[in-house]
Amino acid sequence: MSERLLFPHPEVARDVLTFAGRAARHGDGIVRLQARGGLLALSCAPLSPRSLTDPTPFVLALRTARVDPELECDLTVDAAALAPDADDGRAVRLPDSGVTAAWAGVSPPRAGWREAGSLDSARVSLRAQWGIAAVARQLPTGAGDDVVHRVRSSVWGAPDEDLAGLPLGVAFAAVGMGFIAGAEQPVVRRTDVWTRVSFARGHVVTRGPVAMGLTPVRATGPAR
Repeated sequence: MSERLLFPHPEVARDVLTFAGRAARHGDGIVRLQARGGLLALSCAPLSPRSLTDPTPFVLALRTARVDPELECDLTVDAAALAPDADDGRAVRLPDSGVTAAWAGVSPPRAGWREAGSLDSARVSLRAQWGIAAVARQLPTGAGDDVVHRVRSSVWGAPDEDLAGLPLGVAFAAVGMGFIAGAEQPVVRRTDVWTRVSFARGHVVTRGPVAMGLTPVRATGPAR
């Protein structure tokens, strides 16, 4: 593993560390780093299902940054382990080893997106605050991890009219990752399976629901 990531300016390195710090507090605390052609794509999963039957929505947060054009990598690391380089403000130190994350094996497409309207950032922020309060109201005192996960799945997985039918978890990710900077109309783009909401500070991407690899059920028994 490369020892560090080198950026053109210290401001870019600080921005990457800010993203990593927020990723460490949301979801599983893992960040994916994909670099090619001078561009680094950072992603994390503020929400992701634990199993095929888990109703938790699959929600990614994405942000890009200019990086050393010679760097090529695809790593998943502990977000909290990324650190500033004491000798160079333009650099971010990497941990000694990577980690694994099931969600990192599922990537949204690079092409084939079509515009599907826009959202209001103020409304997105309000819906996120509503969801946070809803989770707090529904959690019993001393709730264990399974109960917490079930309540969060129920709240953040619900489709929301103010988000054009997207799961409420999209608002949670946008606010939690600091993507809402003020009044804006983030553009919504879709493929057959994925939806991406593009804010000035980053993107929130969600997938599904979709049934893959299934064929229509045919009647059996004697013909009539």
